[in-house]
Amino acid sequence: MTALARRHATELETIAVTVPAEAVEAYEEALSVVCTTIGIFEMDDSQILWRVEGVRDLGHGEGELAAALALAAAVTGHEAALDRVRTEAEGWLARTYESFPEQLVGQRFAVRGTHLDGESASRRIAITLDAGMAFGSGEHGSTRGCLRALERVAHRRPRRILDMGCGSGILAMAAAALLRRPVLAIDIEPWSVRTTRQNAALNGLGALVEARLGNGWRTPGLKRRAPFDLVFANILARPLCLMAQDLALHLAPGGTAILAGLLHGQAGMVLAAHRRQGLVLERRLTEGDWTTLVLRKPSGGHAG
Repeated sequence: MTALARRHATELETIAVTVPAEAVEAYEEALSVVCTTIGIFEMDDSQILWRVEGVRDLGHGEGELAAALALAAAVTGHEAALDRVRTEAEGWLARTYESFPEQLVGQRFAVRGTHLDGESASRRIAITLDAGMAFGSGEHGSTRGCLRALERVAHRRPRRILDMGCGSGILAMAAAALLRRPVLAIDIEPWSVRTTRQNAALNGLGALVEARLGNGWRTPGLKRRAPFDLVFANILARPLCLMAQDLALHLAPGGTAILAGLLHGQAGMVLAAHRRQGLVLERRLTEGDWTTLVLRKPSGGHAG
């Protein structure tokens, strides 16, 4: 039995809202207060309406959810009705496994669920994850964009690597496996830290991936580990903007930042916030509805 199956032995509930594009980020944050998995789906080709959907233990955190939804409505000016559907854990896991075949990403990586038997038929770097971890499974466009970006910058052989908001640990593990360098992985959620540690051990990367609980750049001891040669931040647009100054200050000259978790319409404001700190755009990658930004700190200049 997997850790996820034990965790979801009780009945689950799928909750969802339908919102315009400009409200997606706020409602994603609201649902993440009580949900262990979040998905964002385009309702039609117009990119006007989006469905933000999460899975939680039935009835978990009802008060916290109500407060988070009220805050999202106040911030966006859009009050969204909450859809609720009960979901049997066993059926949800079965559907998750069925929809999570091996993911081939870029030229170098194969992401596989623990439910798949045998070894990967490809000659790629295989990363094994629990299929129940919806975000960071290699299927999401922002995760795929980060892995493709990592391939593009791997030739620089960065030594000090940080994964800010590590989630499942997929980016930290990919960097450790490809570069054979130690990676510091930080997340504000204890569940994500535990999952990253478990996944790193599962993939034989426990000695290279150090997962720690922390709140962004305020994590105790983090700044003493700087400057970093490579920083991943696959989170949300608003936190990325707020952390732009700290990122620039603690990125080594010539260092690279890979920023993701951005719908196409959000990339401009994130790029502007980092350009104000002296970082320059090196590459913009797109994957479906998602944008990944690859930024560089000038070697001889000053950022921040």
